[in-house]
Amino acid sequence: MSHQTDLLIIGAGPSGLFAAYYAGFRGLSVAVVDSLPELGGQISALYPEKAILDVAGHPNIAGRALVANLVEQAATASPTYFLERTATELDVGDESVAVGLDDGTQIVAKCVIITAGIGKFTPRALPAGEGWEGRGLTFFVPSFAEYAGKDVVIVGGGDSAFDWAHHLTPIARSVTLVHRRDAFRAHQATVDSVLASDVEVITKAQVTALKGEAVLESVDITTQAGEVLTRPADAVIAALGFIADLGAMADWGLNLDKRHIVVDTDMRTNLPRVFAAGDITEYPGKVRLIAVGFGEAATAVNNAAVVIDPAAHVFPGHSSEGS
Repeated sequence: MSHQTDLLIIGAGPSGLFAAYYAGFRGLSVAVVDSLPELGGQISALYPEKAILDVAGHPNIAGRALVANLVEQAATASPTYFLERTATELDVGDESVAVGLDDGTQIVAKCVIITAGIGKFTPRALPAGEGWEGRGLTFFVPSFAEYAGKDVVIVGGGDSAFDWAHHLTPIARSVTLVHRRDAFRAHQATVDSVLASDVEVITKAQVTALKGEAVLESVDITTQAGEVLTRPADAVIAALGFIADLGAMADWGLNLDKRHIVVDTDMRTNLPRVFAAGDITEYPGKVRLIAVGFGEAATAVNNAAVVIDPAAHVFPGHSSEGS
């Protein structure tokens, strides 16, 4: 199968979805590829219920709602989506870029924008959790409602662990948070809120056993002092972070800084007709925020528009202006 388009976006997270909308605003046809089965990138996969506080115009918006708004906005560009497919090959020509997908599809675009976030990501394993995935062990929380009335044990000390503990406290029967250290990486305001709540926080300890017959019933928690604590558990959420991997992109000849793609002020990579935006990019002073990714996406599309049509202008005029 072959597909032709003006602009191909690799990555359907917030930056990619906004880039798709903006491509339509510039009158470009657009296709979007993502390895995940649904739109929204990390937000949809990892924290759809999380309150997002750094998007202009939204003092507080749930991840799921933000993605829904972005999808609705992107729909105005009539994008062609290729979900559950991974870009594996990239061949830059004089007038186009050919991108091969893992299902054999080839997409020929006049320009490409890579908005792949942290690349493909897999959750860090819970050593005691082998064999329990699908039987009570999960790595993220797509919906809080399914934990209503349950005993929940959360493992980790970062933002996700504390966000989930905070939101689950009024819903679950009990929430226990276990962290191997007594210092946390989460936002201090959320830490303070959880410590002041009914959440039992056990530090300098690890979950060392998950127990139950057909389903999870309890966990053993071993402290650094060697004491073993048993807590009821219908669910264990392992918020231990993720291992990011650029996958095939690492072999495309891009100028990389560790797992990030180096770009200039136009969001151009070192490869002709290939741009990048969002968390995957690197440049002096880079700040990894959703809000920053939106601006980078618009910058990338506007500069790609001139490559696609040299008669076009980088600045298209304001979106609020009439035709």
